[in-house]
Amino acid sequence: MAKIIPFCGLRPAESIASQVASHPYDVVDSNEARELAKDNPDTFLHVIKPEIDLDNTISLYDPQVYAKGKENLSAFIEKEILIQDKKPCFYVYKQIMGKHEQTGLVACASVDEYLQNKIKKHEHTRPEKVNDRVALMNTLNAQTGPVFLAYRQSNEIKKIIDTILAQKPVNDFVSFNDIRHIFYLVDEENMINRLLAAFDSVLTLYIADGHHRSEGASQYCLKKRDEVKNYTGAEEFNYFLSVIFPENELLILPYNRVVKDLNGLSQDQFMIKVNEKFIMEEVNRTFTGAAQKNQFGLYIDGKWYVLKAPKNLAELDDAVERLDVSILQNNILNPLLGIKDPRTDTRIKFVGGIRGINSLESLVDSGEYAVAFSLFPTEMKQVMDVADAGKVMPPKSTWFEPKLLSGLVTHTLD
Repeated sequence: MAKIIPFCGLRPAESIASQVASHPYDVVDSNEARELAKDNPDTFLHVIKPEIDLDNTISLYDPQVYAKGKENLSAFIEKEILIQDKKPCFYVYKQIMGKHEQTGLVACASVDEYLQNKIKKHEHTRPEKVNDRVALMNTLNAQTGPVFLAYRQSNEIKKIIDTILAQKPVNDFVSFNDIRHIFYLVDEENMINRLLAAFDSVLTLYIADGHHRSEGASQYCLKKRDEVKNYTGAEEFNYFLSVIFPENELLILPYNRVVKDLNGLSQDQFMIKVNEKFIMEEVNRTFTGAAQKNQFGLYIDGKWYVLKAPKNLAELDDAVERLDVSILQNNILNPLLGIKDPRTDTRIKFVGGIRGINSLESLVDSGEYAVAFSLFPTEMKQVMDVADAGKVMPPKSTWFEPKLLSGLVTHTLD
């Protein structure tokens, strides 16, 4: 069963929700956040990117940064920019991006289920990022950014969610990238109990995005358990803020790659070596991206080529090795271009699919990069297969879109 609980959410006043809601903390850097916040004193970026209100020479991990976040959050509450619900609620969060729609349940998920691997992950985490999340939670006494979870589609849950969607939302606005965000309050006891019962039949939750937030929440919880004598397990720190979506509604865009040089090879030498491993064909049309799994786009010297992986590369038994990102890494990026560790190698850049094919062409045409690779997006089934196998996906394997806004609801840890 998936153990979830309702909570007393800290939410924006309805009239200013669109001003408060912000990009997630890890989608914009400090300079971008400063620019976004300069004319908006109510943006939640002042809470989750508090360095924007300090001297730009201060380290992101300086205690002053977290203290500023606490100061800003307290001010938002005092000014009633944020108002706390009086009783535990669930919330429903619907997003519309063009023709794509996805609807998730906002709830608190169980740290114990995360520790027991009933909430499954597919990425490694970096200690400095986890420590950052723990420090922010510890200082704010709140969880400000939801973890993006998925579950295998359930007809019963869908029926309940559809009933909620027929009601009037508390927020409905269009924000960044023309994405519509619709937020519903679920405070009726009968509806809450129906959702709790329906999630009893969900055996596993999967982290789609937010590995550092969930790991940070678990470490914070263990720390609090050491501090609190005779904890009961019902304390708020035993749970973490989540939005939980059916896997069949999620949209994953490709996570493309560009590389600065050809690792000492001439262009002809490089193309000959690629052709030895893949079926290669020059594209004589406008290239719009890899059309199917096990197919790649390669852009070099102003031309696009389609690469098709032969069966010996595409039909591997291992859930990780048969991913397109692994096929590219193991057959081109590492052996030909010398990118042994894409996490740390500065010669490679990852470009989220929402930026489009034109961005790849521009990076190569500028001369800053030598070659670009367009990938077919990883499928949610592949993400779950890797998680079920207890394995980890290569870095930058998935780009989920649309992103969850921060600030629509905060989980306080009192």
